[in-house]
Amino acid sequence: MASSLCRQVAKSCSTQSSRSVINTLRNAPVAMQTRSISEDSPSFALNMFKGEINTAEVFPYPQVLTQDQADETNMLVDPATKFFEEVNDAAHNDDVAEVPPKIMKGLAEMGVFGMQVPNTYGGLGLNNTQYARLTEIVGAHDLGIGIQVGAHQSIGFKGILLVGNEQQKAKYLPKVASGEWVAAFCLTEPGSGSDANSIRTRAVPSEDGSHYILNGSKIWISNGSIAEVMTVFAQTPVKDEKTGQMVDKVSAFIVQRSFGGVTSGAPEKKMGIKASNTSEVYYDNVKIPKENLLGEYGKGFKVAMHILNNGRFGMAAALSGSMKKLIAQSTQFATDRTQFKAKIHTFGAIQEKLARMSAACYATESIAYILSSNMDRGVTEFQVEAAIGKVFASESAWMVADEAIQIHGGMGFMKETGLERVMRDLRIFRIFEGTNEILRLLIALTGCQFAGGALKQQAKAMGQFDMSAIADFASKQLLWTSSNGQGISKSVHPDLQFAARHAEMCIPAFGASITSFLTEHGKNAVDQQFILKHYANCAIDIYGMVASLARCTRALEQGLPSAQHEKVMVEFIASENTARVLQTLKNMKSLNHLDNAKRMALLSNQIIENGGYVPEHPLGF
Repeated sequence: MASSLCRQVAKSCSTQSSRSVINTLRNAPVAMQTRSISEDSPSFALNMFKGEINTAEVFPYPQVLTQDQADETNMLVDPATKFFEEVNDAAHNDDVAEVPPKIMKGLAEMGVFGMQVPNTYGGLGLNNTQYARLTEIVGAHDLGIGIQVGAHQSIGFKGILLVGNEQQKAKYLPKVASGEWVAAFCLTEPGSGSDANSIRTRAVPSEDGSHYILNGSKIWISNGSIAEVMTVFAQTPVKDEKTGQMVDKVSAFIVQRSFGGVTSGAPEKKMGIKASNTSEVYYDNVKIPKENLLGEYGKGFKVAMHILNNGRFGMAAALSGSMKKLIAQSTQFATDRTQFKAKIHTFGAIQEKLARMSAACYATESIAYILSSNMDRGVTEFQVEAAIGKVFASESAWMVADEAIQIHGGMGFMKETGLERVMRDLRIFRIFEGTNEILRLLIALTGCQFAGGALKQQAKAMGQFDMSAIADFASKQLLWTSSNGQGISKSVHPDLQFAARHAEMCIPAFGASITSFLTEHGKNAVDQQFILKHYANCAIDIYGMVASLARCTRALEQGLPSAQHEKVMVEFIASENTARVLQTLKNMKSLNHLDNAKRMALLSNQIIENGGYVPEHPLGF
């Protein structure tokens, strides 16, 4: 049966489509690394692909804020919360599909547009962890504003902060920090979404070398209609050092609307985040001064990667805020609602929903603040952790919103509760800043390459495994290795040994499975997308479990009032995640699982060939 099915679907499982996606990963900023990953990286997420435990970046749970920074942030929390509760009206913003001028002015007065801009340029000078805490408040109250503000500073002018020179910073940061100028990140085009290498917008140097001439268009640009400052990515002619031929490579530029030749389309009509501005942007012979080149010429992908990887942590923080608000609203309803002469919170079905919603929020929040804290203390290899945070947060928030509506029953379907607006707003988070499908491939492929010892410099080498390195790795791989003798059980609070043992069960099994996978498939591992997706899911489950363990350990050690509640929650998370990981790894060994992957490929190809649903109607007409 299996061999017959293999022959039947051999054509369906052609590697052509897989390699197309791998080429996307190789070229797209959402999936590439900003630097090579060292073979001795302390990244917990990377090392678990080798079956090893390196606790340096997760235990103890990082706490980077000084007392002054904590006090400063705490002083900002109350006024920000009050503003969103008493001044801003998220439902009105959604109805009118814009952020009203008075709200934009209020945000500017609070310094929201320049939270991470250094004080010397007129910003608040917050670090990543402080920024995450305030982003959480925005996410709890109005995701439309969250996108408009995030597009402005998390990606819009972030490139100037990260790679801009002193002259560029002095010219642009004060005005974007004050909110006088709004910023946008302009990468996506009609023909290029995840495949950023296919962009057609083009910038060519002028004959006298004084400027670049930009032509092209961008689509679905947040703040596209209102931005004065834009980080624009365009193809530029570059001489290939090896061949001497002129080739196109992407460069990044700082473009101002006032340069002339920049126009925008009407704001897009969207499913959600309606308050945020989204539009097409057109460039017609725009003259960009040569000093507005951002980063190195021909190295625009690196700039885009750096921006997106650096800004992704904010999504997990914002969505943890969204989830907390949904849980609070659901808790209130479950407490007040009586059915069958009992409060509905006493029913097992509702109890399970509230528990799962809260556990998902706890894991998301734990990941968000490990990530931001590690970034603040100088960790540079956090790409996989950031991708894990984005995928887990966006899918968890969607689940929480769905369950919140279900708890409310018919009332949840009504507009007045605000739940339908939140759900519409949340849908985009699984798509932008790297679709979750692309990011799952990034997580799995980066981890597998690290485990195979073949990732030498940049993720553009993705898909090219060093077979000798894999063979050597496979021959030396132990069932379980604990880096520097620091296992999870040795790092957690004594009361968490049960949960820690669950995590320690997963990691060696995961590493052994990866080793077997790499040994069997070698350089063709990049084509096994059905399998890679499951490895990514395992990695997400393991990392979320360990992040939660680290956070709960700190709560127990500090004797926080919620510590025992957190302990029970982490035991639940560890038990659930471990069972899921081990079952997934077991399934991946089964012939039936592999056959089902082939069946799905065959079915998909037949659906495409038929132009849609294939089966005949049961009535015959």
